[in-house]
Amino acid sequence: MKTKALRLYGASDLRLEEFELPEIKDDEILVEVVSDSICMSTYKCAMLGKKHKRVPQDCDVNPVIMGHEFAGNIVKVGKKYEGQFHPGTKFTLQPALNYKGTMWSPGYSYPYFGGDCTYCIIPQEVMELGCFLEYKGDAYFEASLAEPYSCSIGAAHAAFHTKMGVYQHDMGIREGGKMAILAGAGPMGLGMVEYIIHCDRKPGLLVVTDIDEGRLEKARSLFTKEDCDAMGVELHFINTRDMENAAEELKKLAGGGYDDVFAYAPVKSVVEMASDILGRDGCLSFFAGPTDPKFSAELNYYDVHYNSTHVIGTTGGNTADMIESLELTAAGRIRPAVMVTHIGGLDSAGETTLNLPKIPGGKKLIYTHINMPLTAIDDFAKLGETDARFAKLAEIVAAHNGLWCLEAEQYLLENWK
Repeated sequence: MKTKALRLYGASDLRLEEFELPEIKDDEILVEVVSDSICMSTYKCAMLGKKHKRVPQDCDVNPVIMGHEFAGNIVKVGKKYEGQFHPGTKFTLQPALNYKGTMWSPGYSYPYFGGDCTYCIIPQEVMELGCFLEYKGDAYFEASLAEPYSCSIGAAHAAFHTKMGVYQHDMGIREGGKMAILAGAGPMGLGMVEYIIHCDRKPGLLVVTDIDEGRLEKARSLFTKEDCDAMGVELHFINTRDMENAAEELKKLAGGGYDDVFAYAPVKSVVEMASDILGRDGCLSFFAGPTDPKFSAELNYYDVHYNSTHVIGTTGGNTADMIESLELTAAGRIRPAVMVTHIGGLDSAGETTLNLPKIPGGKKLIYTHINMPLTAIDDFAKLGETDARFAKLAEIVAAHNGLWCLEAEQYLLENWK
């Protein structure tokens, strides 16, 4: 079977090509990819090429398929898995394989396995590790977003607290406690807000900061006071740009320090503010991955010693986190769409990947079987003045509070080729 795929040949060398896939082996599965969301990690991979730890050194002659946040349909199942998986079933997967000590992952390491393509082959290690996941929801894009969503879920689970004199960690955010998400009005931060409000272990107070008022206004429109009150969470969106002493203002709002603080930007001032607002036994989660291997910031070690404050960091979620994301999505308890701001076709994936930090907004969602320039959801109405299809998309998303949705996805797949 032929596939069309965006392949990496080296640093900043991405090529959209059509080629023949080999016949699957008895322990492999052939899938059709429908959607893939582009991750900043994919940008880093594209920039580094062979210098990336997950990229094979022979990618210049054996290029790898890009993309790892994808979902689609099973097309053909090898004999070994015929009783376990079935053609026509929707799927997604956990890309963090860590198979037998290797760093190989889809989107970085495999010539026939990645998300920016029309069809690909799932190798046996994915099934062996339990990382090939059946998806029972309707919208493909929500399954694509399960992996980035699992990163926030994993961060929430990795937080921990202690009791004085007891050397045992109580895992997870403090239930009923005070929580802050700094630099949290971006796509991943909003995903975390959505999860925290609707998960089973909630804080009583949630404060989200940013310095971009436009992003904060968008966030306020997505999370109303009434909805949050109904879930038992007091939610505040705060612009700290012009505050003389933001840390003190945030502590006043909480009536003291915070139990859980998540830093969603690899910025020295953000991380140091996170340290400053911790309360006793406060857990600082450094969520955002820096590109500078020498990135550092000051930490109050007096509080570490006398107030039991502590720092953790997570990179990605595990398979259980992904399954939780899929289950919450299928049950309608969380909206992955809060992260999505742009839609495009496979023809736009390469340019989007190479320019990702320069493109404002949140998640960029690629549909691999269509041609479409990367387009901001907010621009649908304007484009609709000359293209009736965009006018219809604008109408659909407007009926869903400006969010991408199943109806929009179905209309897109039916009307773009």
